[in-house]
Amino acid sequence: MAMTDVLSAEDIKKAVGAFSAAESFNYKKFFEMVGLKNKSPEDVKKVFRILDKDRSGFIEEEELKFVLKGFTPNGRDLSDKETKALMAAGDKDGDGKIGVDEFATMVAES
Repeated sequence: MAMTDVLSAEDIKKAVGAFSAAESFNYKKFFEMVGLKNKSPEDVKKVFRILDKDRSGFIEEEELKFVLKGFTPNGRDLSDKETKALMAAGDKDGDGKIGVDEFATMVAES
């Protein structure tokens, strides 16, 4: 499954482009711009599964660094600071990774 099966290619392009500058990533604005906030819980889970590159059932810090590439291959890598901030926002139970329910909560709160 491709990200464009769930989200509009145009929205993805705009959202990724809006955060192309280093240290500019804001997950709340990104999820809203990419159209994820208005998707069904099932679609949010589909996006989670695409971002969970190693199929572990969790998005680990290493996968978060490449979250924009998960939406489009030409997305930039997040900085360590941005990655840690995103992990802190999403990891509600403090286990060092983001599960599907934590991801859905993060999207809903955006």
